[in-house]
Amino acid sequence: MKRWIYRSYDSAEAERLQREAQVSSLTSVLLAQRGITDPAEALRFLRPDLSQLRDPYRMAGMSKAVSRIRRAIAQQEKILVYGDYDVDGATSVVLLRAVIELAGGSAEFHVPHRIREGYGMRAAVIERAASMSVRLIITVDNGIRETEVIQCANELGVDVIITDHHLPTASMPPAFAVLNPNQPECTYPDKNLCGAGVVFKLAQALLSDLGWPAEKLDRVLTSLLKMVAIATVADMVPLIGENRVFTKLGLEGLRKPKNLGLRALIGVSGLDLDKRLSAGDLGFRIGPRLNAAGRLDDARTVIDLFDARSEAEVSRIAGHLDQLNRQRQRTEDSIFNEIIEKLEDLPGPADTPFIVAAGDGWHVGVIGIVANRIVERYHRPALVMSCDTATGLATGSGRSIPRYHLLGGLESTADLFTRFGGHKQAAGCTLPIDRIPELRRRLNEHARGALKIEDFTPILSLDSEITFSAVNEDTLAELSHLAPHGLGNPTPKFSAGPVVLLDAPEILKMKHVKMRLQTRDAVLSAIGWRMAEQVKGLRAGSRVDVAFSIERDEFRGGLRLKLEDFRVAEAGTA
Repeated sequence: MKRWIYRSYDSAEAERLQREAQVSSLTSVLLAQRGITDPAEALRFLRPDLSQLRDPYRMAGMSKAVSRIRRAIAQQEKILVYGDYDVDGATSVVLLRAVIELAGGSAEFHVPHRIREGYGMRAAVIERAASMSVRLIITVDNGIRETEVIQCANELGVDVIITDHHLPTASMPPAFAVLNPNQPECTYPDKNLCGAGVVFKLAQALLSDLGWPAEKLDRVLTSLLKMVAIATVADMVPLIGENRVFTKLGLEGLRKPKNLGLRALIGVSGLDLDKRLSAGDLGFRIGPRLNAAGRLDDARTVIDLFDARSEAEVSRIAGHLDQLNRQRQRTEDSIFNEIIEKLEDLPGPADTPFIVAAGDGWHVGVIGIVANRIVERYHRPALVMSCDTATGLATGSGRSIPRYHLLGGLESTADLFTRFGGHKQAAGCTLPIDRIPELRRRLNEHARGALKIEDFTPILSLDSEITFSAVNEDTLAELSHLAPHGLGNPTPKFSAGPVVLLDAPEILKMKHVKMRLQTRDAVLSAIGWRMAEQVKGLRAGSRVDVAFSIERDEFRGGLRLKLEDFRVAEAGTA
C-alpha cells in the first residue's frame, strides 16, 4: 500500500507565474510544485534551447583536457577511448570518437566485457595500449576511482584524461586532467550530468575552438544531442538543468536520425519515426536493447551498430540486439522468481531492512535490474549477488529506496570488498563468497541505524485531483510542454474517486491489468502494469480511488489512464 501525498505549492506564486509568464492555471501550478516560480525561469524551462547551455570551461580541468587533445590531434598521436559496457558508457564512446574525428583526429576504443573484465579499468589494457604506442587515453563514464591503474599509465608514459560523473573517493587519481562535476573544488553548477553529458561538455569546448561559424557549431552540437539524450535517460539522471536541454533537443533530433544504425534501432524497438518520441521510449524501448549487449554479450556491438555503413549490416546488428533483449527479459524473470521464492518468509523491515540475495551462477548482466524489481516489490534497499564457485567471488549489484544512501552503506562495509562503487541509489561490488553472511549482517545493521519504519512505506507524490472530464486532448497537449519527464521532473500524476468499475478487471499476460472506469461525467480505459496481484477481490461495480497519469492509447486511439495506484474507496464516500 502506497501513501498518497499531494505536492505542495504557494498559490500566490502560482497565480503570479500564470499572470507574468502567460501560462495556464494548470501549467503554473505544476511548475510551482516543481520549484519553478520565477517567470523567466519558467519560460526557459518550457522552451529549452542551445543558448541555455553553460560555458564548458567552467568545469574544472577543461582547459587542460582540451589543450592535451588538440596537441594529440596535431601530432597525430594514437588516442584510445576507454569506455564502459552500459548505455551511458557505450554511447559515450561513440560520441567522443565522433567528436575527435570532427576535430581532425581519430581514436581507437576499448569497452570492457562485463563477464571477463567487469566494471572499471584494467592495467593489462593500459599496458597493451602503451605497447601499441598509444600516448593518450580518455576515459568515458569511468576512471574516477582508478588511482592504481592510472599510476600504471603514468609510469608507461601514457597521459590519461578522465571524463566521469561517478562520485570520487577522498583522493583523486593522478590523471593528466579530470572532468567530473562531482570532483572536489569543481564549481560547475550542473552536478547531475551522466557520462555522455560530461563528454558533450568536452565536445562543446573542443569544437568551439575550431573557428567554425556559429551556425555550423550549433548544427553539429544539436546533432550530437541525439546520443546524449539516449544516455541521459537510460542512466536515470535528473532531467533538469542542462540534462533537460540535452533530452528535449535530442528527442527532437531523433525524429529524423541520419545514422543508419540509429534508424534500425528505432525500428526494432517498435517505434514509429512519424511520431514524436518520448523519454519513456528511450528508457523502456531503446535503452534496454542497447544495454542488452553489455549485459549478455559484448558492448562493442553497440559501437559496431553506429559505425556500420550498410542497411544489411545495421539490420543484422539491430536484430541481434533485439534478440539479446528478449533473452535478457527471460533471464531476469527466472532469477527474480527464484529470489521471490527464497523471500517467502522474509521478516518485516524492522528486522530485515536490507535484502541481500545470493545465488550460484546468476547472470551478472541482469542482477542490477533484478535488484531494482526487488526494491519495487518490497520497498527496501536490495543487493543481488551472483556467486562464481570457480573463483570464490561474488559480484553484486544493488538498488535503494529514496531515504537510504546505498553507496554510504557499502562504504560502511568497505573492508569486505575487493571492489565497489556507485551512487546514492545504485551501486556494485565484488567480494569473496564466504563474506556474504557478514556483509548481510552489517548492511542490515547499518540500514537499521539509518532508516525509520515509515521510510519503508512507498510514497506516491500526486499533483492534484481532477475530474474525468478534464482528461482530454487539451490537457494532454498542455502537459506535453512540461516534457520530457523523468527523475527531477516527474510525469504529472492525478487522482480521482471514487470511480466505478464497469466490468471485472481484465488480466493481461498474467501480470498487467486493464479496467474501464466510470464517473458521472465520463468513461475512461485504464492500464496498470504489473498490478495483477492488486485487483484480487475487485469486480464489476466495485468503487475505487485511482491515481494515474494521462497518456495516448497508441493501439486503440484516444486517451487512457496509466494507473500508478488504486485502492478500494471507503464506505460512504460519494
